[in-house]
Amino acid sequence: MKAKSMTYEEFLDEVTTLLTEIYTLEDDKAIALVMRAQADDFFSSHDDDPTICTQERAEQDARAVFKQYKPARKGR
Repeated sequence: MKAKSMTYEEFLDEVTTLLTEIYTLEDDKAIALVMRAQADDFFSSHDDDPTICTQERAEQDARAVFKQYKPARKGR
């Protein structure tokens, strides 16, 4: 069965939500990470090919975005 695709906006919302759920980030921190990734063209292929905007890909991308753009720890 083919995975259901989301719109680009729904996909970004899902990645943001997953960041709050998986990494217990506050909403504003998760939004900031997604915005930084988007500014770096992390999601440009998703905008070009909406068929890759699936739940499975959102879960993969949430982990990748956190790894690449995670906020600095306080006190360091």
